Amino acid sequence: MNWTETAQGQLDALQRLNRLRKAVPFDGDGPEGWVNGRRVLSFASNDYLGLTSHPSVRAAACAAIEKFGTGAMASRLVVGTRSLHCELEAALARWKSAESALVFASGYAANIGVLTALGGDDVTIFSDSLNHASIIDGCRLARAATAIYRHGDLDHLETLLRNTTGRKLVISETVFSMDGDQIDAEALARLCVRHGALLVLDSAHAVLDTAELPVDGLELLHVGTLSKTLGSLGGFVAGPRPIIDLLTNRARTYIFTTGLPPADTAAALAALAICTSEEGAELRRRLRGLIDIVRPGHPSPIVPVILGDDAAALAGATQLFEAGIHVPAIRPPTVPAGTARLRVALSAAHSEAMCKRLRDALDKLAAVVGA
Repeated sequence: MNWTETAQGQLDALQRLNRLRKAVPFDGDGPEGWVNGRRVLSFASNDYLGLTSHPSVRAAACAAIEKFGTGAMASRLVVGTRSLHCELEAALARWKSAESALVFASGYAANIGVLTALGGDDVTIFSDSLNHASIIDGCRLARAATAIYRHGDLDHLETLLRNTTGRKLVISETVFSMDGDQIDAEALARLCVRHGALLVLDSAHAVLDTAELPVDGLELLHVGTLSKTLGSLGGFVAGPRPIIDLLTNRARTYIFTTGLPPADTAAALAALAICTSEEGAELRRRLRGLIDIVRPGHPSPIVPVILGDDAAALAGATQLFEAGIHVPAIRPPTVPAGTARLRVALSAAHSEAMCKRLRDALDKLAAVVGA
């Protein structure tokens, strides 16, 4: 078979497994929009604070285009750095109480850049079994040994750390993107200090938790995105200045790509100013209240409805869509086989009435499928 026939055969196999996926346009700038000609209420975006459509964020992006144009025109170490990038990196460092920060084109690129730049023959990377694909791929590319510990199991991690020599790097999401559960970051930090490990925390989805880690002797890198809580595009790493300077010189996903566009940079800077203000605190309080409407006490705005079978997840998504609610089915390889689900994502841009409507629709779904 030629390449086209091979590709078609693989697509047919995915179709038989109910795992064939296609991008479906959602035309809207908030929770409500249009999908396939139908007006729907979306509970699928990562715009947790609703800042994508905030007037100040929009205005900042437009002003940056007027001043700098639409693109950075080159990689950051050539002529792709603008004063906006430096302002954003300084603000991100302050936000994370770090000495320095570096902006990447995406959170995916940030994780790849960190792990490939810091990995090596004398390094072992310890990674949570449910870490994001960007971390998994970074481990694969890092030219380092990788040890996978059971999800959130610090006893298992400590056993692995105790039995490993050489330099050690532990990486974990703080809020996991598909389950919405949260790690005990302070306990993880103390474990890293005891074993001399660098801790890398991916806080892409940690919109509600803004606490610092009061752990003496901890070497810590924060990885995050500009595209979720901050409603823009890009990723960043914040930490000790020598490590950030080393990433500037060795992270290939930073060196060999065009700098973040001015509009996205300015939008993230404006969104960060809101996020760290009293307005941001009020948005987080509002989001906390909306989560409690849908699933009281849940630690994050990511609320999984696990249906198990791929076909069941597709049927559940269809049932919600017919009720005017858009929550696409999440299937392998995004989640492990047998755990296909609806990934409900809440935003401060939702209203209480919207969340009650969602809750009622989920109750009806549970009555049908036993979810």
